[in-house]
Amino acid sequence: MLSSILSSCSRHGAALTGDPGLVLSTEGTSGPLTRPALQLLAACVGLPVPAQDSPTHVANNCRREHGPWGGGVSQPPAEDALFPAAGPGPAVEPRLSAGFWRALQSGLVGGDGLGRKRARYLLRRAVDASERQPSLFWWSAEENEKLVQFWENFILIMETLEGNQIHVIKPVLPKLNRLYELSVSGKKGCWLFHPSWHMCIYKRMFESENKTITKEGVIHFLELYEAKCIPDSPGFSEFIIGPLMDALSESSLYSRSPGQLIGACPPIGIKLQKFLVAYLTLLSEEEKSSFLLKFIQKMTSRHWCAVPILFLSMALAYIPACKALGMEGLHALRDVLQCTMITHQILLRGAAQCYLLQTAMNLVDVEKVSLPEISSFLVSLRPEESLRRGTILWMELCSWLCTNDGHFRKSIESDLEHQERSSLSTYVLTLVEDYLKTPPSERESCFMPDWFEAKLVATMILLAADVEELKNKHSEKINIKWIELKAFLYPLLDVLLKLGTNVYIPTLKADKSLQLLLKLLQTCSLKCSNPQDVENFPFLMLIFFSSFEVSDLDRCNLYLALVSELVNLSLNIGWKKGPSIWNFIFSLTNASIHTLQEASNEQEPKLREQIQKVVSMASLTVVCEIIDQKPELQLESMQPVETLKRFISSAQLNQVLKKPSSVEEKSRYVCYGLEHMVSFCSLFEESTSCQGWGKIVACYIHDQWVCLHFLLKKYQNHIPRSEDETLELDLPAVQRPRRTFQSALEALTVLPSEQVLPVFHCMKILIPKLLVSSETLCIEAFDLGWKIISSLSNTQLIFWSNLKAFVQVVFHTEVLAVAASSKGQAYAKIREMISRLIEMSTTRTGVFNIVLGYCCQSWVLSTSDDTHISENPFLNAGEYSELLMEACIFGTVFRRDQRYKNTSFALCTNRDEHYVRICVIKFLCLLDESNNSHKIFVEDLVTKLLDKDELISKTRTRYYANSLQHRVKNRLWQTLLVLLPKLDQNFLTETLDKILQAGFENNQASVKYLIEWIIILILHTYPQFLSKFWGCFCYDEEKLKTSICTFLSVLSHFDIILQNTSEKRPVLKKALIVVLQWCFNHNFSVRLYALIALKKIWGMCKTLHVEEFEALTPVIESSLHQVENMHGTGNAKRNWQRIQEHFFFATFHPLKDYSLERDTLFGACYFTRTLSELHYNISIFHIYTTNPDIFLGSNSVEMDNQTEWTDVQKKIIPWKNSIPDLDLELVFQDRAAKLGKSNSRLIVVASLIDKPTNLGGLCRTSEIFGASALVVGSLRYIHDKQFQQLSVSAEQWLPLLEVKPSQLVDYLQQKKLEGYTIIGVEQTAKSSDLTEYCFPEKSLLLLGNEHEGIPVNLIQLLDVCVEIPQQGIIRSLNVHVSGALLIWEYTRQQMIKQKQLK
Repeated sequence: MLSSILSSCSRHGAALTGDPGLVLSTEGTSGPLTRPALQLLAACVGLPVPAQDSPTHVANNCRREHGPWGGGVSQPPAEDALFPAAGPGPAVEPRLSAGFWRALQSGLVGGDGLGRKRARYLLRRAVDASERQPSLFWWSAEENEKLVQFWENFILIMETLEGNQIHVIKPVLPKLNRLYELSVSGKKGCWLFHPSWHMCIYKRMFESENKTITKEGVIHFLELYEAKCIPDSPGFSEFIIGPLMDALSESSLYSRSPGQLIGACPPIGIKLQKFLVAYLTLLSEEEKSSFLLKFIQKMTSRHWCAVPILFLSMALAYIPACKALGMEGLHALRDVLQCTMITHQILLRGAAQCYLLQTAMNLVDVEKVSLPEISSFLVSLRPEESLRRGTILWMELCSWLCTNDGHFRKSIESDLEHQERSSLSTYVLTLVEDYLKTPPSERESCFMPDWFEAKLVATMILLAADVEELKNKHSEKINIKWIELKAFLYPLLDVLLKLGTNVYIPTLKADKSLQLLLKLLQTCSLKCSNPQDVENFPFLMLIFFSSFEVSDLDRCNLYLALVSELVNLSLNIGWKKGPSIWNFIFSLTNASIHTLQEASNEQEPKLREQIQKVVSMASLTVVCEIIDQKPELQLESMQPVETLKRFISSAQLNQVLKKPSSVEEKSRYVCYGLEHMVSFCSLFEESTSCQGWGKIVACYIHDQWVCLHFLLKKYQNHIPRSEDETLELDLPAVQRPRRTFQSALEALTVLPSEQVLPVFHCMKILIPKLLVSSETLCIEAFDLGWKIISSLSNTQLIFWSNLKAFVQVVFHTEVLAVAASSKGQAYAKIREMISRLIEMSTTRTGVFNIVLGYCCQSWVLSTSDDTHISENPFLNAGEYSELLMEACIFGTVFRRDQRYKNTSFALCTNRDEHYVRICVIKFLCLLDESNNSHKIFVEDLVTKLLDKDELISKTRTRYYANSLQHRVKNRLWQTLLVLLPKLDQNFLTETLDKILQAGFENNQASVKYLIEWIIILILHTYPQFLSKFWGCFCYDEEKLKTSICTFLSVLSHFDIILQNTSEKRPVLKKALIVVLQWCFNHNFSVRLYALIALKKIWGMCKTLHVEEFEALTPVIESSLHQVENMHGTGNAKRNWQRIQEHFFFATFHPLKDYSLERDTLFGACYFTRTLSELHYNISIFHIYTTNPDIFLGSNSVEMDNQTEWTDVQKKIIPWKNSIPDLDLELVFQDRAAKLGKSNSRLIVVASLIDKPTNLGGLCRTSEIFGASALVVGSLRYIHDKQFQQLSVSAEQWLPLLEVKPSQLVDYLQQKKLEGYTIIGVEQTAKSSDLTEYCFPEKSLLLLGNEHEGIPVNLIQLLDVCVEIPQQGIIRSLNVHVSGALLIWEYTRQQMIKQKQLK
């Protein structure tokens, strides 16, 4: 219906009359137009419709429905009226109906472009009619002019948004601020226009296909409503929960802005925090609670990406504490944790969990929630990711619970026994008792209970204990923490003590008690100096041994985990030689070996026997880990340990347990009464394939390799390097390493990726021993390891542990040394692995960090000057210097969709590309040039870096700013700047030519500055190299045309260069002669650089009173005076002022500003933080906080100026246009004079047009109608075939001028001085109709770009903008067609004037 009405209005509105009986046909319907539609149409043309009811009756109805609010009402009514109603007048105005404006708003933000255009048309007609009838704004007639201006700006913005291009929309955004000023009256909190009109604009921006527009809209919205106090509106909250949060779900919005430090919160994240705080202060407590609940529920209503969830959670956490959330809000936060973050990146997910917990502590009203609800929320947090005991967050939670203890909503009745206890203690005691209760129907359940309950109870026990400790911190009670903890654990201890004596204890109860004990031991680190406080734990050790014979893998894992935790506990309390531990290890080892050695006589294996073997191998794994990691237990002397070593060494590796028959076994389990095995049988039957049994076998083989690693680690120094060597110990796995290594290769092909870690650990020990004798096998191991690593995703935790193990295998110091000494296949394979890992690091952030961190730490520890590679690990750095060279220049240009992820990761981790360069720079700084091996390495690296720069310059003679080539060159020269102090004179004598040659290349500005800096420092340290430097000025002008400015910039710091020179006058004379030659160069830029150098050198000459220069004094002084006082309207004077104020020439000091922060462009805080993680000493660095903008090149982006332009483009407006540094050298080819052809005074400027077809057509049109000249951006277009096909030789008869787009400002200003009227062919807010405009004789016609139109900075130079009236739906004409129409109109008017003169 709305579309039909809008369509009818837009087609027939201009032909309406006041006849109420007029019949119109609408789209899809026919018949008389309804009264609402007629009212709408009449309103559009400004005609009142006679009322069927009396005006008073209708007015009263309007008042009752919507309410007249405006300048005199501080708040809008509850019905959220869109427009004031019921003004004075003899007839009812449809424009006073809220339905009319709601229909317009719906059309303005609709998804159909045609519908939006019709709605804008109706709105414009309604506003035009309102200008003739000011009574429409009856509620604030004195503000009529402001209100009309509001509509004009509103329509302009809505039309501009249709362009869908950021450079068009950004200049118009300041008008949004003007809309706000116009819509709010002088009285505080009073609106002249409803805020829903603003929301229409933002909604259009939020739903734009261009995400940059969406981001600008979100930022502007958050800034405007955070900075200004806005009157509340019921619809505003719905807008935030709806369109705004939908827009915030786009991850690409959260990118770091230019100039922000790594790890800083992106702008939208910061603005969202401030906005929520500012907006919530406007709401009442009830409205605040409702809004926050809806906000959090919106976070659960869809699957959000990790990045938006992180920053929304952060914004919620920064809201000041208030009682805004109740039970429903807490449940919503829990739903966010459980439902929306399951598949997110682990680091981002953990950070979001921390913020959501802080949100709960800040916003939850404890009187509305119970402790069970709090515990249900807390257990949703993952200890390994967020809520871990001992962290700051844990202590904040304890403090919050302590403060609010006793204020939580009651959920259970306190017993008399617990009256003296707090609510938290009472709840926890009840929780433990209820947890250990088992229903009779489930007591003998063969299934393992869910771990969720054990996790919840353990977390709450420890929280309650820490809260009690916090309460009694300054109390006189001794060991109050343990008193409370004992009280909480008494029901658990009671069950545990009965495990070895009461055979009738329910299986479920035993399992739950052991699960709770394990969770307690894993969650907390128990510390106690008095063994009497844990006197029952030795008995627990005996319990586990006496009941350890199980055939259930789940229970086996539970028991073995408890064994490890109890051993750790025993060490913490001082039982290093406890008989319980010795006896337990002794019995467990013997029983496990006996089970594994026991052979079955039956052909078909039994399930029970096979599972017992798996359990026994897992038990031996625990024993090996205890012996290896707990040497203070002194278990090595035990006889069973020697038996264990022999068993491991002689065991068959990669033994695959045959799959048993489940049907036969089930009957035997019933006969044996092993009801607890039924669960496994059921699971076994459900796995029709070998997948379930395959996982069991994989665990069995994994445990084998864990045990073998324990053995190899003990005897790694005794492993023979070949089969010929003999070993005194009878350990086959150690004595025959080749066979063991072959088994390792087999294991890599058999085991799944998550089980190969112990195999990598064994290979790390074996490969250095076998690389010489079994090089082919080692290469095969490298390939298999790489295949496993490359198949994993970097979002999996196992990826990083496997990657570290693989890196330790391939880049082991001895492996690198042996491979480098032979330069065989292994050496080539390692170099191949380096290339593969570097390539992987471009897509998986953090990979190169692992590789480089391991290598640098293993190489830099050596301080020996030994020349043998096996004795000096640092020599590996020289053999594999390409790894360090790639690290110096490492850093990819990420796609736009990857940058925001890296921004968010930087908040949580150091897995970013800067870590790599920081690590290698630190490594290089630690090198000592007095060490011969270090000196050789540095010189080799410098040579390779210079060769790399030369290769880039040859392959890419030109490259874009901020491109990959630009970044590589920037990082390369930064590294050379760091290494410069470590280079001696002899090496620089050979290398200086390469450095000077780099100055001749066509580089970006930031790279040139670094090259100039290096040259200055070299000449300062070694003035004897000045002769080579003067030779750079002796080349022909063709070679120097792009590089002479580099060497002139060096001379601008000539005072620094001559500090170490005793005889300064001859050198100054030579410098003066060289500089003066370039002061008269035809290129203005060269003259500028030469003059700035001349000014510096001449100042030094005057200081030293050099008499032989007196003859040159008048010339030099006159030249410097002339340039200081030059006049003119061009760029000359401005560019001279700019070059003098430039950082490099004005404030930069090559010696004082030489610091690590300046050289590498890393912030001091970030640099220090990262290096501290490498365990490096930072004291050798001097970090200066100087401004490094000059060396950032185009990485430093100028902030956009949000000033409002006096005239803006309706359709397309570029935001910026750079000002050229070079002088304007316009190439005028006056063909008209040669041809003797008479032309008009019209100049057509087409420098912004870049399509040859359009330029060819304009050339033909301009020639036909006698234009005096056609200005193009480059004369190379005339040689284009497409141009020539359209121009048909017109370029031979028309004067063509070349004015580059960057030169247009000066060209237009010049033409203005010559009396030309600058006319722009563009649609702007103040453009004139072509049919009404009278062209002056001296007219300059400026045509815009095909896509972007005329840039906004050029629009400000125009005298007038002329637009071509349009009647259709398409918004613009082809630029050639537009130009042809205006050229003809100019010609037509001039022809009429000439006829009139005649």
